[in-house]
Amino acid sequence: MNKLPEKTIGRLSEYRRTLLNCLAKGKTHIYSHELANLHNITAVQVRRDIMLIGYSTTLKKGYDVKALIDVIGEIIDTEEGLNAAIIGIGNLGRAIATYFKGKRTKLKIAATFDTDPEKSNRVISGVKCYPMSELNRVIKEQDISIGILTVPPEDAAAVTETLIMAGVKGILNYTSTPLNVSPNVHLEEYDMITSLEKVAYFVKQKED
Repeated sequence: MNKLPEKTIGRLSEYRRTLLNCLAKGKTHIYSHELANLHNITAVQVRRDIMLIGYSTTLKKGYDVKALIDVIGEIIDTEEGLNAAIIGIGNLGRAIATYFKGKRTKLKIAATFDTDPEKSNRVISGVKCYPMSELNRVIKEQDISIGILTVPPEDAAAVTETLIMAGVKGILNYTSTPLNVSPNVHLEEYDMITSLEKVAYFVKQKED
């Protein structure tokens, strides 16, 4: 299969979350227009995304929910699973660790790191926290390939460099500092202030 567009991968992840909720409620089949309505997109977009991953159905009752979950899992997940680490276990880091626990079987938060000595060698939000001085060793020993940054903005670039040198191949950046990484490292950046300002702008448009 050819490499899928980033936006398609994002939607597939969202579809899987919705499908898992449907399955938990006892729903066994779903139409493209139902899935589209749940994500505020068109049924054409849903069908296009699902065709890209090679899944189709001849059933008049729609897609088989369990089968589609499995196909999306084969696309997104790795067979052996991947480990991630949170760097900066303050309020945001704790919230991420708590929320993500048990959500996916093929992706887990295996460690957290912080500069606060009172947090070192403690289990916080279900995950052991290590001092930053042990980052390189733990990343290698636990085969961690994804770093989640919730550090102060001024520390983001230096921490990213350390993570990459330790062998991390993916960075999820929750700080407000834009990062530059080499092409062999995948970077996702999420700035909550920017997202909130976007919402505020469109609220303003509606009020005007």
